[in-house]
Order: sequence, then structure tokens, then C-alpha cells
Amino acid sequence: MLMPKRVKYRKQMRGRMTGTETRGAEIHFGEYALQAVEPGWMTQRQIEAARRALVRFMKRKGKVWIRVFPDKPVTQRAAETRMGKGKGAVDHWVAVVRPGRIIFEVAGLDEATAHEAMRLAAHKLALKTKIIVRRDLAQGVTAAAGE
Repeated sequence: MLMPKRVKYRKQMRGRMTGTETRGAEIHFGEYALQAVEPGWMTQRQIEAARRALVRFMKRKGKVWIRVFPDKPVTQRAAETRMGKGKGAVDHWVAVVRPGRIIFEVAGLDEATAHEAMRLAAHKLALKTKIIVRRDLAQGVTAAAGE
């Protein structure tokens, strides 16, 4: 499972997920990508399940890039415990995802295969997503169709 090797602070506050993503919002590595449409937390289990669905459908063709990493600790109190006595222990790790964030990128596949693989991966996530195509690749397709 994905998790940091070490962190400066063991526990974090919940924080806010307002606004849109500014940094991880463009396709940099692959040709097709899965982009978040709504804000939320993605757990390490969701990321791994989506990655497995993606890789399994691709059948050892192409390459996958994971553009999110679960670096936020989420704490939870033990079941049936009275209030007080401090914050609970770290239970799992999440990646904070804002709208516009690229979650996965793939390359080396035809459009139909990439689209279906991304669709299967999107079903494993608790966020609404959309499949996007690299801008220069989309322009190349329209230029070829115009000739």
C-alpha cells in the first residue's frame, strides 16, 4: 500500500478542499488521463484498486503514471471509546484531491483501450472523474481528419 516512509508530524488536521487544483491539472507524461471533477479524499486502498483495474485491462501494454500520493494521515478512535483522552491513532492515509487534479495517466494504448481502462479505474474511486486526452494529440487527430 502507498504511504509515506516518514513524516515530520504524525497527525494532521482535516483541512479544507476549496477551490480548484492549479499544479497537477495538466497531462505531462501520458496521452490519456483521468481527471477529478469534484473534491475529496482518496484512500490508499482506492488508489491501489483503481491502479490494478487499469493495469489488468491493459494486459501488460502501455505505461501508467500515478499522479496522486496518500500523504495525509487520518486518525480514528477505537470503537466504543468515551470522548476525551486526546486524538486517536493514525488509521489510514489519504490523498487530498481537488477538482482538476490528474489522478492517472496512460500512454502506449489505442484510444478505445485507454478509454475503457480509465472507465474501469474510475469505478473504483469515490470521486466523479472525467477522461481527458492530451491537447497536442487531440489536435493531431483533428488535423489528420481535416486532410
